Amino acid sequence: MNCPRCDVALDEKKYKDIDIDHCPQCKGLWLDFHELDQLEDHAMDEDDSKGMIEYARRESDISCPHCNEVMETFNYRAHDLPIDHCKNEHGYWLDEGEEKKVLEIMRQRIKDLKRSSSAQESWAKFLERGGTRSFLTKVKDLFSG
Repeated sequence: MNCPRCDVALDEKKYKDIDIDHCPQCKGLWLDFHELDQLEDHAMDEDDSKGMIEYARRESDISCPHCNEVMETFNYRAHDLPIDHCKNEHGYWLDEGEEKKVLEIMRQRIKDLKRSSSAQESWAKFLERGGTRSFLTKVKDLFSG
């Protein structure tokens, strides 16, 4: 199989225990369709919490190394990270360094979910305590009207 960017034969390589195809020239990676999920699992293993993967789909400038059909580019998980994928679900092409960005986005997603969960817990506790304005605020309201 050849690189969709520079037409050089791809080498097989292990990355994070995943057998991927690597371009020795442009350093891009071909991930079979299920391998992107495996990559993400190194940072976040809860598939239900990952969110929607494809935003702003458009035609790619490269073709699938398996079927030679023009691939599709999308913004990965609503971030400014364009990733190419085969519409026939053969796989994903990640340009050099994009695999690290995928992991960074997944790690940030975990932090965001924890922050959101913490905020929801705080709000629930506030409501349990009556969820009203403070006594001092109520007294001020009596005299301001």
